[in-house]
Amino acid sequence: MHPALSVIFFTVISGAGYGLLFLLGLGLIVDPQLVARNEVLLVLVVGAGAAAAGLMASLFHLGQPQRAWRALSQWRSSWLSREGVSALASFVPVCALAVLIWRGVDTTVVRACALALAALATATVFCTAQIYASLKTIHAWNNRQVVAGYLLLGLLAGAAWLLCAHALFWPLFEAGDVTPNRVQCVLAVLVLLLALTATVWKISYWRFLDRSRHAATIESATGLGSFGTVRSAETPHTEENYLLREMGFVLARKHAARLRQIAALLIGLVPVPVASLLLWPPIATSGWLASACAAAIAASVTAGCFVERWLFFAEARHVVTLYYGAEHV
Repeated sequence: MHPALSVIFFTVISGAGYGLLFLLGLGLIVDPQLVARNEVLLVLVVGAGAAAAGLMASLFHLGQPQRAWRALSQWRSSWLSREGVSALASFVPVCALAVLIWRGVDTTVVRACALALAALATATVFCTAQIYASLKTIHAWNNRQVVAGYLLLGLLAGAAWLLCAHALFWPLFEAGDVTPNRVQCVLAVLVLLLALTATVWKISYWRFLDRSRHAATIESATGLGSFGTVRSAETPHTEENYLLREMGFVLARKHAARLRQIAALLIGLVPVPVASLLLWPPIATSGWLASACAAAIAASVTAGCFVERWLFFAEARHVVTLYYGAEHV
């Protein structure tokens, strides 16, 4: 498939934003007093801003952006519509939490709103993944690993962003106190575990793509398999058309292998050792070193997600390409 920049930006940035909001909601459920008020408000703004920016970017991929609101009415049958509904609904607990945290309202109400936020953030990313996983005509997407990957990478990016925000602003919120804190340690361990898991998952997914094929063939597509091997006598078109541009994007094997290595490096091989450094007291207690490590992790994970998501689209081939000479998809 043609890797459109708008969709890549949308899935990566909004996924990270919702991952950030999910982790914040989870933290508030555990202990509403765990993080300083100003930091909670900052994370809410960053997470909601990233989610909104991703949603706005997705509009540029539509043929008629002004009619995007009509998609919300098809939630009974469309994963795209369900994604839009859950995305818009998630801003309700975001605003409610911002008001509650600012006013210092009872923790029970905060926990209820945080639970709603975590649930809606998960639902939104799940629906985004299902848009692709539900397409039976694309072998690279129609499998169980796609949904798990979207949720896992969104959570990893959210954790990396949250760690970065905490390391950068926590000393300011705590009046210059840079002693080791449990939130930073927990987030560093979380990033480390998620980075390892995401790397293993991605390698497994790539092996799946290399070792399996869609059940459809040119013989089954044309219904002429009973006559033997089917070959095209003449190309359907004399020049490139929409189907070939959007659904027949070809990525050279050597380029795919190189980009896979880069994605694995940025998602796992860089964040893991750097996150480990944040568990070492001399670095954890150094404000600027801890901030630099956290920023490096966030930048690496985000860049890795962009490379991974570009590959996710570029390596996917639609069964329609069988009519244009592809041996398999």
